[in-house]
Amino acid sequence: MWGRRCGTVLLAAVLTGGAAGCGSDPGASPAPGSPGTTAGPSTPGTATGPSTPGTDGTPGASGSTAPTSTPQPGEVLVQVVVTGGFAGVRNQLVVHRDGEWTIRSGDKPPRTGRQTPAEAAELRAALEDPAFALVPARPTGRPIADGFQYAVTHRHRVIIAGDGDRPPALRRVFDALPEGGPPTSP
Repeated sequence: MWGRRCGTVLLAAVLTGGAAGCGSDPGASPAPGSPGTTAGPSTPGTATGPSTPGTDGTPGASGSTAPTSTPQPGEVLVQVVVTGGFAGVRNQLVVHRDGEWTIRSGDKPPRTGRQTPAEAAELRAALEDPAFALVPARPTGRPIADGFQYAVTHRHRVIIAGDGDRPPALRRVFDALPEGGPPTSP
């Protein structure tokens, strides 16, 4: 179990641009700069809160997903990275708890914006829905050739989904993302 969890953590770290230490004690605190302490290298200085360990020892697998404190400026709510496709894209959307968002797409300058309070509340509700906590961490369907893969990170939990593999709770999150999530064009 530990080896498979380690591989999943490493894959998640690679997809989100972070680092992970699998050779260490599973109960130890993450190293500075690892996925457990920041949103990744493209959003410096945006620390996130502590994770809620699940019953199987993985961060965020179960437990309360309700915020425990007032949102801090720049606190990351969700990060979505899209990779793959025929052109081999790697694009990223980061949404902060206050509704500010940034989309990075290839070498293009980042685009920024802000959700309305109602849009931000809708996204938070979709992420805090108990059904979202039950979405499998890995795709369950067959991969689509030259399809896209999406790594959704919320509260230290990473969900990997393919184009044709979005359960209703995950579709609800994507429907609430600014501009429908990160673009799939290079």
